[in-house]
Amino acid sequence: MGVWLLIWLCSGLCLEAASDRILKVLPHFMDKEGRIALSPSLYERDAYQFILRSNPDKRSGLRFDVNWKAKRGGTEPLVLRLELKGSGRDIAEPLVLERPVRRGYFSRWSSLPLTGEDYANFGQLLAWRATLWQGGQLRAEQKSFMW
Repeated sequence: MGVWLLIWLCSGLCLEAASDRILKVLPHFMDKEGRIALSPSLYERDAYQFILRSNPDKRSGLRFDVNWKAKRGGTEPLVLRLELKGSGRDIAEPLVLERPVRRGYFSRWSSLPLTGEDYANFGQLLAWRATLWQGGQLRAEQKSFMW
């Protein structure tokens, strides 16, 4: 009886682990040197982000850190896409950031920066949508409340 229970529990965990998902999206302001924090501490990061939120003149861009996972399989490459709606743009046409990503056995973090003229013309971040694509097929999605 105990062995069957263990097999049943493990099969459920394996099926859940195999699905493609976007687990978390963290938008961070970047300073003039491209940093989001002054040290690796989460407390320090949050404190520095408060300073950057309060002082727009110290910012040079936004960086989106996306935690995602994708099951093994398929020959088509994966693409992580981030669609952004900002107050300085037409809301019907989001700004799109993309980057190819590679699968792994566990979840992975990928960063997508918004800098330079694109950031200068973007305005305030209103909403975002993160998606994972394979060969033109949507594999996973997470979006902000305002999307």
